[in-house]
Amino acid sequence: MTTRQFSYHTDDGDETVEIAIRGRQILDRPMINFGTAYTHEEREGLGLTGLLPAAVSSIESQVTRAYQQVCAQPDDLSKNIYLMQLQDRNEILFYRLLAAHLAELLPIIYTPTIGEAIQQFSNWFARPRGVFLSIDAPDGIEQALDAFGQGPDDVDLIVVTDSEGILGIGDQGVGGIRICVGKLSVYTAAAGVHPLRVMPVVLDVGTDNLELLNDPGYLGVRHARVRGQAYDDFVEKFVHTATRMFPKAVLHWEDFGASNAHRILQQYREECLTFNDDIQGTAAVVVAALLASVKAKGETLSEQKIVIHGAGTAGIGVADLIVDIMVREGLSEQEARKRFWCLGSRGLIHTGATMRPFQEPYARDEAELADWPLRSGTADLATVVGRVNPTVLIGTSAQPGSFTEAIVRSMYAHCSRPIILPLSNPTKKSEALPVDLLNWTEGNALMATGSPFKPVTFQGTTYDIAQANNALVFPGIGLGAIAVEASRITDHMIAAAAEAVADLTDASRRGSAVLPSMAHLRTVSATVAVKVAEAAVADGVAGKALDNPIQDIYAQMWKPEYPKVKVVTNEYTPTRNRTA
Repeated sequence: MTTRQFSYHTDDGDETVEIAIRGRQILDRPMINFGTAYTHEEREGLGLTGLLPAAVSSIESQVTRAYQQVCAQPDDLSKNIYLMQLQDRNEILFYRLLAAHLAELLPIIYTPTIGEAIQQFSNWFARPRGVFLSIDAPDGIEQALDAFGQGPDDVDLIVVTDSEGILGIGDQGVGGIRICVGKLSVYTAAAGVHPLRVMPVVLDVGTDNLELLNDPGYLGVRHARVRGQAYDDFVEKFVHTATRMFPKAVLHWEDFGASNAHRILQQYREECLTFNDDIQGTAAVVVAALLASVKAKGETLSEQKIVIHGAGTAGIGVADLIVDIMVREGLSEQEARKRFWCLGSRGLIHTGATMRPFQEPYARDEAELADWPLRSGTADLATVVGRVNPTVLIGTSAQPGSFTEAIVRSMYAHCSRPIILPLSNPTKKSEALPVDLLNWTEGNALMATGSPFKPVTFQGTTYDIAQANNALVFPGIGLGAIAVEASRITDHMIAAAAEAVADLTDASRRGSAVLPSMAHLRTVSATVAVKVAEAAVADGVAGKALDNPIQDIYAQMWKPEYPKVKVVTNEYTPTRNRTA
């Protein structure tokens, strides 16, 4: 027997919640607080009579009221705060509201607004969500994970950050927990991962953000960021503990610093079911935009000359996936890498210069630069574009305006339909604005941006601006891995996600976006999940095959609807998992 407070289970596609607690305790728990949607009979059985206004509301009328309240907020941060409070009050209504206004509200609960919310985390702290693990108490990891209240089969997905590389705003200390919560909200809204089967985790290893350290209200451990062996030991202990306690869960790494992200992924990707969205998710969505763009031009990826401005975690992750696809198109790995010119903070990466280990495969031979005009021993972006005449220009530099008119016009002079992807976000860090790119290329640029931009009208044609948002791929990657109980996430599974997204759009018509609209995110996620699941089976990493992939994936996706309510006593045997 057990004394669980409530338990969700599904029979023949119908979800039921068994509720053992009564009265105000119900209204304090967001997954069973349906508010005025409870019928009078349910209120009687659950001890809610008199605790709610007399009217019984449908979820649709609740959504209408909540949306009006969102719209009444004065700015995006206020909207974010309202939505987080709604999630803490009535989680199903929160997701139903998102589903009804996904394209509009996703930038509020996720990028770019979540960056400001993370910066304000300690000031606006109210109800804690997730698990906070301190490097000052490494022996408490198991106790903390256990306190979350889930058993070994109850967690499908863990999103974890150490907060060093949060979006475009850097080290945010313990506030990084909010990126994990936001990421998991997208997993649920887009791919239907059940909200009771996810876990946000922050590895609080300190912060080098002096503003936070000097803020008396800061809620994290108050010392500089721990690095070296102590850091590695802490991460290792977390991985081994989490994968032992929750053996079926996807371990999603989020916003780690460049010095750790690649290293951690490489260390654990063959050991457990793990995925880094900044590396692999970014790569997948960017490659999807490239595949759609080259298809519109009647070309292949292998024919392109690619300049990457910002060869950090995201930029090199993009390059690695493109190389993988070029090899499948027939190039050798060495030939594929020769199609890239990658720039770091000091300029073009080349032999003889200082670089990180993960950048080394893309270093150009120093001899190539013998007759180039160099500054401080290397080439800047303008020089590289002028010398290489690239067909693809990718920006992951967080250097606003770095794709200047001179650079873009130089590229356009040698390529009639240049592919230009200013991917840095938030908007103020974008390497170029879509309206300028269209002006400088006479409307011929194929583009995708990292932040959302409104359509642009140029010479009578309206151009829809694709947003290369990782949300187009990571929810489907996670769902596909969960659905087949994968043991690993392979490069083939990541490439399958990119190809699935690219196949959902046709960029051949002038003005068409090179990526699907965020308004169709659930369809996109389901499509990606099917292809990822099939790739997992083909790679031999699936724990089970799907008899009918489309139906099986669709049935796996949780929908934000109030379940049937069953009133039970405080001692009962729950029918199935998803308990609390």
